[in-house]
Formats: sequence, structure tokens, C-alpha cells
Amino acid sequence: MTFEDLNLTKPLLKALSEAGYTTPTTIQHKVFSVMMSGKDVCGIAQTGTGKTFAYLLPTLRQIEYAKDRLPQLLVLVPTRELVVQVVEEVRKLAAYTALEVVGVYGGGNIKVQMAELHEGADVVVATPGRLFDLAMNGSLKTKSIRKLVIDEVDEMLNLGFRTQLKNILDLLPQRRQNLLFSATITQEVEALMKSYFNDPVRIEAAPVGTPLENIEQQAYYVPNFYTKVNLLDHLLDAHEEMSKVLIFAATKKLADQLYGQLELGYLNKIGVIHSNKDQNHRFNTIRQFHAGNYRILIATDIIARGLDVAEVSHVFNFDIPEVPENYIHRIGRTGRADQRGIAISFITEREKPFQQQIEELMDFEIPILPLPENLKISDVLLPDEEPKIFMKNIELKRPKLDETGLAFHEKKAKNQKVNVRRDHAKEKMAKYGRPIKRSGKKK
Repeated sequence: MTFEDLNLTKPLLKALSEAGYTTPTTIQHKVFSVMMSGKDVCGIAQTGTGKTFAYLLPTLRQIEYAKDRLPQLLVLVPTRELVVQVVEEVRKLAAYTALEVVGVYGGGNIKVQMAELHEGADVVVATPGRLFDLAMNGSLKTKSIRKLVIDEVDEMLNLGFRTQLKNILDLLPQRRQNLLFSATITQEVEALMKSYFNDPVRIEAAPVGTPLENIEQQAYYVPNFYTKVNLLDHLLDAHEEMSKVLIFAATKKLADQLYGQLELGYLNKIGVIHSNKDQNHRFNTIRQFHAGNYRILIATDIIARGLDVAEVSHVFNFDIPEVPENYIHRIGRTGRADQRGIAISFITEREKPFQQQIEELMDFEIPILPLPENLKISDVLLPDEEPKIFMKNIELKRPKLDETGLAFHEKKAKNQKVNVRRDHAKEKMAKYGRPIKRSGKKK
């Protein structure tokens, strides 16, 4: 099957041809006719399978020209990087049409985004938080929205957009087509569909957790952080074909530490990106990597799904993710568009349980390679890697008291105190034989 076999307009076909696309992917041809029918859709597809075009082609095909230029298609994504990426894809496909697209996200100038929406847009791509703000201040008109796409919905919920997402769904017109795309379907996603979707058709491109066939997976057992750094440096130095390398670290702190170790060796050829970096830094770093100016990009899972860079030769899992599905998203950054890719993982003793969970999810055992003979094994440990010494807390127990209770001895008779009301007059009568009265004061 080719794109010519789909019911696409000539402008869309021309744009696809100029971009070098001829054959639809599995998810693209599976969802096309269902989405064109107007039914709600739940598309399950892994990263790198072309799901952005899967929902853009049929929805852009059905947008009708309107003089008021109010949004007809709303695409919600979890990150600002993904907003920029989807906007670029819309512009690529709409090159020979009059369609206008606007991207809005937190961290950008809201006044500029308000002005762009005021100028008119057929398609709006947004993160949930900023979209809700624009809807509340009246900048975004929702009355003409007929199609809603929620991309990477599971990640959106993980990032805490649950409330904003539900508020947005309540704002939209009741008569609309709902299109949801995700790599994994959690119970929360199921609950969301049950509340807001109308009997969605499930379309699965590949079972969740199936490793992409065009990605070769490898792993090394490595004792600690600094040995991982030595191994990474050794592999990068020995293999020139590692031309565009994406390295995933578990945390922002580890990403910065790794960047500090490699920066001097790869001066002006390496970048780092995570949520603590400002907006301009993040966009500039991705542009430099995209253009090939950076050989190495170190990142956290924030871009495991929000980065589409062609020709990533290798993905390194410097740290194994604790969530097995994140491994699939990470390695999906390479081997895109039918190209071959290689994913290499460094695994410590502590991370072996995570490896086991990943292999169970994929039903595939990752091949373990021997460490290079000349690799320097470091004995320097990070504070988090140092063995923890646990002191046994010995509690001193009080001796049990006798069941009879506390010791008690009767007082001697002379020490016993008895409260008796004394009759002083009677006592004096007995002592003196007459009543004793106080005399009055002398005058």
C-alpha cells in the first residue's frame, strides 16, 4: 500500500511526496478509514511508528475552510518540545493548503500566543495547562472544535495534567470526534475514555512492549557510575559510527554529573537537556543536536517521547529506567523511519531487577556483552552508591512488674494520719478541769 491508495487530497499527497514519504506505516493505514468514518479511536502504537502522521493525515483531510478561522482541530501533547514538533509536522503536511496552525505551551510568552490565536487558526497544538489558561481568558474559542487528539495521554497523566485535561474536555463541544494515542493503556486512561469517549474503536499497531525489529539491543554489566563513564568514553572513542548519540540518565542530577565528566572531552559537541533548563536552552540544544552540531545529547525521560530527530545512530541507557515502558520509549528514539538503530544499556547490580521487568515486558532477553579488556574499573563511588551501614537498634526493655503491682507496706500506727475534727473546748476542760477562754484585749 502507498499513500496514493488512501483517500487523500492532492495537496496532502504532494506534501508527502516532497517530504519523501511514499508508504504508510502500520498504524497509519490501520486508523485512516476508521478516523475518516468519524468514530472515536484509541490508537495503541509505540514510539517511532509514525503515529503523528496517523492522526494528522485524516484530520487535516477533513478540515473545512471557514472564514472565522476558529480552531477545528485541537491536539493536546504533554511537553513543549512535542508541541513544536507537531506544529512543524502540520506545516509540512499543510504546505499546499491555506490551513493555519498555532502552538501554545507553558514557558512561552502568553501575550504572543494570545495574539496568534486572535489572528486565527484552524489547528491548535497545546500543552494542557497553557491551553486551559487561554480558554479561561477568552483567547481560545472552543465552539468550532470538531476533532480532539490526545497524544501520549499516559505520559500526560504521569506529568500531573489530570485536572487540566478533564477541565478542557468539559469545555469542548459535546459533538466531537475523540482520538487518543498512547504507547500504553493504563487504568487511568481506561477511566478517562469511559467518561468522555463514545465507544472508541481500539487499533493496535503492535502489542505493548514489543521491541522494534530494526533496533539492535545490547547491554553491559557495570559496577558503578565512574566505570560507566569510562565505558561510555571508550565506546565513543572506538566507534566513529556513533555519530548522533542520545544518552538517557535517570535523574537531572545524574545528567548534569555525566555532562560534567564528558564536557571537556567533547567540547562544543555535547549538550544536556532536562526540566531544570530554561526554555531557550532546551530548544537551542535540540536544534544543535538535530542539525548535527552536537554529537552527544544527554537527557532525562522528559524527551523520551517528545523528541523526533532523524538518524539517531545510538541510544544509551546510562541508567536503566525503573518503569519498563520507558525503556521502550527511550530506544524508540533510534531506528526510526525504517532505519537501523542500536540501543546500549549499562546495568549495575542494583538495576538488574529493572532489567528483568523490561525483559518480561518485551518477552525478549537483552544480550549481555563482556566489558572491554582495557577498560579501567573505577573504585570511586558516588554517595548514593556507597554501601549503607545499618546499626541494629537495641531497645532496652524494662523488667516486668510483679502481677500484684507495686510494693505496698502498711504504715505503723503512729505514722498513720487520720483526719479528725478536734473539740478544743472539751480537750481543755479535760486538761484544766475548767473551760479556758481567751481574755479580751486590754483597753
